[in-house]
Amino acid sequence: MAIQNPPVSQTKSFSTVFLIEMWERFGFYGMQVLMVTYMVKKLGFGDSDANLVWGAAAALIYATPAIGGWVGDKLLGTRRTMLTGSVVLALGYALLWIPTNNPYFLYIALGVITVGNGMFKPNAGNLVRKIYEGDEVRIDSAFTIYYMAVNIGSTVSMLLTPWIRDYVGEHYGDALGWHTAFGVCSIGLVLGLINYALMRRTLAHIGSGPDERPVNFGRAAAVFLGGIVMVLVAAFILQNQGVAKLCVYAAGVVILGIFAHLIRSSEPSERAGLVAALVLTVQTIFFFIFYQQMSTSLNLFAQRNVDLSFNLFGLHIFNWIPEQFQSLNAIWIVILSPILVLVYNSLGKTGKDLPVAGKFALGFAAVAAGFFIYGLGAHTAVAGQISSWYMVWGYGLYSLGELLVSGLGLAMIARYVPARMGGFMMGAYYVAVGVAQYMGSVVANYASIPKDLQDPIQSLDIYTSLFNKLGLTGIVCTAIAVAMLPLMKKLSMSHALSFIPPVPPVHNEDL
Repeated sequence: MAIQNPPVSQTKSFSTVFLIEMWERFGFYGMQVLMVTYMVKKLGFGDSDANLVWGAAAALIYATPAIGGWVGDKLLGTRRTMLTGSVVLALGYALLWIPTNNPYFLYIALGVITVGNGMFKPNAGNLVRKIYEGDEVRIDSAFTIYYMAVNIGSTVSMLLTPWIRDYVGEHYGDALGWHTAFGVCSIGLVLGLINYALMRRTLAHIGSGPDERPVNFGRAAAVFLGGIVMVLVAAFILQNQGVAKLCVYAAGVVILGIFAHLIRSSEPSERAGLVAALVLTVQTIFFFIFYQQMSTSLNLFAQRNVDLSFNLFGLHIFNWIPEQFQSLNAIWIVILSPILVLVYNSLGKTGKDLPVAGKFALGFAAVAAGFFIYGLGAHTAVAGQISSWYMVWGYGLYSLGELLVSGLGLAMIARYVPARMGGFMMGAYYVAVGVAQYMGSVVANYASIPKDLQDPIQSLDIYTSLFNKLGLTGIVCTAIAVAMLPLMKKLSMSHALSFIPPVPPVHNEDL
């Protein structure tokens, strides 16, 4: 590794990754918040088709980091791959800026975004892991703050892009409104790259082996050609739902096979940590089935069955655009993240911090309560529309659950997985998340509303039936997570003890 001269603090290095991650998520969530609605309202997709296309896209977006992590570890370097991913993402969002409503063009743009995200996501997370490597006390807090960066960027973009779409659409035409909003996502990535250029010195000493050597142009060319092939493959998968389903479920089997192989072939001292990582990854898959409802069923629910007016004590405060309700997830995470960091640090100082497995169990309980809130709102609905405040509190509980499960998922990889597997396993974790995202879209289709059904009272019954079932599923997941606590405690203890050198034998002459 390069020698720091002058030394750079962990905080400054972390801030650089934090800020580029914030802008990258600005672009991603600015696009995501509109995508399902764009397919339904502008391209004429039915609810089911829009949900599944976005589910397949989300699966690919989360699956490609498995390859991107390997490219970062072995070929280009962690820093270089992260920066390359940022450039590719900016290009993908710029393609959505072009005013065409051809669905095949959409598939190509989503393919470019998939490749860019695959290069960016695991390597940004892996840089954070490298910055805090060996610092067990601060790593949960660091990843929670890192997760907050995601949500600062996404909060701004999820509020901004629907407003830009409506404003530009009203003054310059509906088509230009949609594509201008997507273009803002590309601008966000460009700003993130400028910010990194100004702060790059703080990460000069952090990275993988290839970062410390000159660029190998043969490897770079191979990565470029592989990226083009992956864009075309992704576009093909997105327009063929049968192929998409086969690929997603096959990816799930492959991930389990990879975990099994790594556990079997690992050193005995590494095995307990890998088994613990596998158990928590499976729990994360169940969480992301719930998470995918935000951009699918909950998004379409807000279009049809939520009163867009915020009123307090009989006074009207403001109105929201339906897609903007998704920003509640990010707003709550920005509010709750520093609170949880304080709690983690306070408990850690006294040795009473909950294990990651315990936090996962609490997270599922919070998610279950959040979905029951939406069902509760149906009992006070007026003309098939629930108060916007039910969305606020439902998203609040849902977001607390996300912080406790997804927010610590990266920290779980950093803690339990050997450093030599860090980039690859970070990618494998995202493949598991991708599988869950697609499964979440399949679940969302249980509340798919037929095009000819316009009665909000009927659609309310369909949506709340799904949300109540998801709440019950959350309770089951909580019970399973609690039941797994003794096993996780045993695995964590074995993992911790594997790093303690054995006590040498005492001979008589030593006495």
